[in-house]
Amino acid sequence: MNNLKITNSLTNKKEIFKPINLDKVSLYACGPTVYDKPHVGNARALVVFDLLFRILIELYGKDKVSYVRNITDIDDKIIDASKNNKVPISELTKEITNKFHKDCVTLFCLNPTQEPKATEHVPGMIKMTEKLISKNAAYERDGHVFFSVASFKDYGKLSNKNLEELKAGARVEVSKIKKDPLDFVLWKPSDKNDPGWDSPWGRGRPGWHLECSVMSEKYLGNNFDIHGGGLDLIFPHHENEIAQSCVHNETGKFANYWVHNGFVTMNKEKMSKSLGNITTIENATKKYSGQVVRLSLLSAQYKQPLDWNNELLIEQSKIIDKWYSMYSQEISEKTPECFKDLLDDMNTPLYISKLHDLFQQSQSGNKDKKKEFNKACRLIGLFNETPEERAKFKKNRVNVSEEIILSKIKEREQAKKNGNYELADKIRDELNKEGIEIKDEKGTTTWNYK
Repeated sequence: MNNLKITNSLTNKKEIFKPINLDKVSLYACGPTVYDKPHVGNARALVVFDLLFRILIELYGKDKVSYVRNITDIDDKIIDASKNNKVPISELTKEITNKFHKDCVTLFCLNPTQEPKATEHVPGMIKMTEKLISKNAAYERDGHVFFSVASFKDYGKLSNKNLEELKAGARVEVSKIKKDPLDFVLWKPSDKNDPGWDSPWGRGRPGWHLECSVMSEKYLGNNFDIHGGGLDLIFPHHENEIAQSCVHNETGKFANYWVHNGFVTMNKEKMSKSLGNITTIENATKKYSGQVVRLSLLSAQYKQPLDWNNELLIEQSKIIDKWYSMYSQEISEKTPECFKDLLDDMNTPLYISKLHDLFQQSQSGNKDKKKEFNKACRLIGLFNETPEERAKFKKNRVNVSEEIILSKIKEREQAKKNGNYELADKIRDELNKEGIEIKDEKGTTTWNYK
């Protein structure tokens, strides 16, 4: 049961995972750039790599897994957001980092082993840049330092891109100070009012790609097991990380396995700020709770696109409510049988279908299956709050008092007696919109928080 298979973006094949060191299994995932509130697109990567962390812990033990997830707290987007919102950068990054940490708690994500901030590792970034220059893999022009893509023969291998096609598509206006249009920035000058650090090339700041290379090397070494991130990071970010790290470290490989999660769409449209269809994690979890959002994010296999819509959330909310009827603090000590489905490239849809089976077996009174069901739920980050805590969340989400609810139900019953079914349906729909579910069973009306 201990053979994990994952799709390696580097080979585009599903491979058996073989750690470099069984005593230090290593995972690095690109964390947030803290310029705006994290949204559900960000949440997908967060939950996917939290799940992978949990799987590795179950396989190798918590003390033998090292998970590094960085915070990018210096970037052009941050500088722009600071100026647009007229907020100091330090204040902005602190606020968004705190919101991100709060979202992590709400989504029941485990703390990573290390969470380095880019601004705390600038000296290391300057050193890496100096070494790349000394190897003739980088050069300085007008206070900028560029990595020379020609110095790395495998450039384009991760993204499966043709170099000549990339050159043809490169923007001409930024290539005037580059030797090659594909060369990318390691260091750039900073204006006097922007954040900057003293360097051999003048006051400036690091390029985004350089940051992850330096932080991953510091905590995981020159060559480590798994590097993860969203599909949108394959090119240029991860491609550039590989190039600069392999040349700097004189290694044939940077990370052995590259794992990328698919995009999140909103009602079949790509989720983007320009379309205005972004849903923040904060808003999503206020309405549906962290567990519902988490289960929704896991409902599709991590590589596949996931469409974010109310129908999905309502369905997952109903599933969580149903499963909570079999909640128990007693859990199996053994790894559940369905864990093998997670080992097959994190096949969460199949795993969730097995959870439904376990739930039904638990309902029939099988105590061992109930313990296994509870263990299996916790393995993917569910059942981290008691039924009382969940009920309290649902109650707090509703803005209608119990007194008003009972009054409306009485009014509805009177409408039904008078044969005014249109009014009865209208009252039911109004309560439903407020998060109150009405049920008519055996001549009695009951209600509950949705």
